[in-house]
Amino acid sequence: MLSAQTIATVKATIPLLESAGTAITQHFYERMFRLNPELKDIFNMSNQHSGRQQFALFSAIAAYAKNIETPEVLAAAIERIAHKHTSLHVQPHHYGIVGHHLIETLRELAPDAFTPEVEAAWTEAYGFLANVFINREGAIYAESKAQEGGWNGTREFVVSTKTPESALVTSFVLSPADGGAVADYQPGQYLAVRVKPEGADYWEIRQYSLSDKSNGRHYRISVKRETGAKPGTVSHYLQDVIQPGDRIQVMPPVGDFFLKSAHTPNVFISAGVGVTPMMSMLETLAATGSEQPIHFLHACETPQQHSFAGRIRELEQQVPALSSYHWYARNTDAATADANSRTGLMELAPISADLPLTDGNFYLCGPSGFMKFVKDQLLALDVANDRIHYEVFGPHAEL
Repeated sequence: MLSAQTIATVKATIPLLESAGTAITQHFYERMFRLNPELKDIFNMSNQHSGRQQFALFSAIAAYAKNIETPEVLAAAIERIAHKHTSLHVQPHHYGIVGHHLIETLRELAPDAFTPEVEAAWTEAYGFLANVFINREGAIYAESKAQEGGWNGTREFVVSTKTPESALVTSFVLSPADGGAVADYQPGQYLAVRVKPEGADYWEIRQYSLSDKSNGRHYRISVKRETGAKPGTVSHYLQDVIQPGDRIQVMPPVGDFFLKSAHTPNVFISAGVGVTPMMSMLETLAATGSEQPIHFLHACETPQQHSFAGRIRELEQQVPALSSYHWYARNTDAATADANSRTGLMELAPISADLPLTDGNFYLCGPSGFMKFVKDQLLALDVANDRIHYEVFGPHAEL
């Protein structure tokens, strides 16, 4: 455990951290990538350019400093980050590199305040936290490898099929090139793919939710084409370049967001490509013949962007316990309107009488703003906070 002196010294630096803000993490990343450019093979550089990673790291450092004497408060965040790290194949020696650049960043940005006592405290505190991650990640690696069909690091997979699910989303079925089995996973988890697009200087790793139930033979991921001023490097590469028969490298499935129970009512609430982990959960429940109520709520821009719409209709015919609603931000097609269709924002109050507000588990996935909007509604409807579970694509953010 950390000494009382270390805890007091680290907590005393909180005002310094808060006054510096993300300047600390921006300096840290610039320093680390300049001196250890090989780490660009691990980090998502698109999140670096957007600033999301800097904000996430600063939030994590500040949270650790504030809760340093009660690390159990951070248990959920540590679990989430540990799973993300294993999807990137982070190794123990990486923590030494990161720790060195963190200490040097604090020294360079606050030379007067970074006394030998402060340096000693932060070095001890970082080492303690690094060991927590190293031990948990080691356990996850061991669990992944011990499973039938499991492995560590990358494994080569062949793209068996490539299927459009909507105007923006395409599904890829990935089969192991060695012909062996693949590890099962919890519905809702994700796997990481490692590719090097033509002209890229570094490997790119991206995580994609598994969008089907486990079958021991192959995996299915569903990838959204990221549009905008800076199109997604990997999503465009997968959708435009990768074809059936091509090979890519894949990490084992991981993730702390998954179906908690098949024995309670479940409500799946998604927007856009956030539907992918919900499909995994839904397909799993459908295959097991669950008789508990299942509610599937989805929002997207237009009917043309409604991924898996046909499959949802099929499952509603096959699973009596399933009911669905969908919201289109813009719907000019009268042919798509039905009793379960809405236009505009996802407002839950009008359908709240149909939802298991007291005993259901609620799963959220989509843009952070959407999930906060929905979570606030659920809390207003007296849904218990511990029954609301959510997944954030990319660096974690609190709702």
